Amino acid sequence: MPNFKSMMDAWLEGRLPPVTAFEPDFATRLRLCMNHGDFSLAYSTVVQPGLSYFGDMNGYVAFATKMGHAFVLGDPVAREGERADYIRRFVAEMPRPCFVQVGGPTASVLADLGYRINQMGIESDLHLATHSFAGKRNETIRYSETWLRKKGYQIAECDGSIADSEQVRHISANWRKGRIVSRREMRFLNRPFETRLGPHMRRFMIAHPDGHAIAILDFDPIFKNGEVIGYTSAFKRKLVGTTAHAEIGLTKFAADRFKEEGRVRLSFGLSPLADIEASTFPESHLWRRSFEQAFRSRRVNETIFNLQGQAAFKRRFHGARQASYIAFKRGSPIEMLALLRLLKTL
Repeated sequence: MPNFKSMMDAWLEGRLPPVTAFEPDFATRLRLCMNHGDFSLAYSTVVQPGLSYFGDMNGYVAFATKMGHAFVLGDPVAREGERADYIRRFVAEMPRPCFVQVGGPTASVLADLGYRINQMGIESDLHLATHSFAGKRNETIRYSETWLRKKGYQIAECDGSIADSEQVRHISANWRKGRIVSRREMRFLNRPFETRLGPHMRRFMIAHPDGHAIAILDFDPIFKNGEVIGYTSAFKRKLVGTTAHAEIGLTKFAADRFKEEGRVRLSFGLSPLADIEASTFPESHLWRRSFEQAFRSRRVNETIFNLQGQAAFKRRFHGARQASYIAFKRGSPIEMLALLRLLKTL
C-alpha cells in the first residue's frame, strides 16, 4: 500500500499541467544525443530512467518532477542555434520549471525570461589536444600511476577478461558500504550504476597483483555531429581499503588513452557547490549564501555528501573550469526541498 509521502507526491505532481506529449524511444534519444550531445550531462538524459521529455524529432528537453515542481536536467539536446526555442516553448507550457546544471548560453536565455540564475558549482575539463601531465604541478598524478605499476597492479580498459558483471557488481556494492549514505544512490544529476555499459560508454579497471579487480572507472561519451569527441567521468567504484592512488592512476591512464585516440575533451563533470561566486545574471543572494555555507558545512560533508572531497579530487587535474548554473523563478525552500528529494540526498 502506498505510504502517505508517496500519495502526497503523486497528488502534487498530478496538479502539474500536461505538456505536449513527446515520448522518444531509446534509439531516437541516442540519435539526437549523438548529433547534439556536446555537454557533460547529455548522455545521461538518454539513458537515465525516470525522465520525461518535451520536444520533437529534432531535439528535446529532459526533465523530472517532484512535489509538484518540474526540474530540467542540463541544456536542451538540440542544435545549438535552436536550443533557445526549446527552452522558451517548454517554459510556455510548464509553469516555472527549475533548470539544473545548465551552461552560460541556457542561463542567458532564462535570464531574459525573468529567471534568477545562481552558480551551483564548477565543471572542469581537460582539453586533450593540448593537455600534458608533464611538469611540477602534475607530479603527484604521475606518481600515482608509477606507484601502481611498481607494486604490480594492472591498469587496463575492461574487455571482460579481468572481471565479469558479477565481479563488477561486487565492487560497486562493496564501495557503497563505505559511503556516507550507503542505503541509496543519488539520482537526477547522477544516475543508478549499471554493471553493463551503455552504448559508446567506456570502462577502465585496476587489477590487484593477485589478479582480481579492485577498482573501475566508467565514462559517458560526449558527441558532436555523430562522432565521439570526448568523455565524461561518470562512475568511480573501488573495494573498501583500496589505495588512494587507484582513482588518480585510472583517470590519468584513461586520459592518455583518449588523447592517443584523438579525442578532444575529458570532462570531470560538476563539483557541486564548489567555488560559488556571484552570478553575472540576476540572482538570489540568499541561495548564494546558502550554497556557500553548505559547501563549508562539516555536517553536510560528513553526513550527506562529501562536497569538499569531490572538488579536491577534480582540482588535482588542473582542468579548464567553467561555472554551472541553476535557474529558477520561485527559488522557494519547498522547491529546493523537492530538488533535494529528487536527488535522493534526503
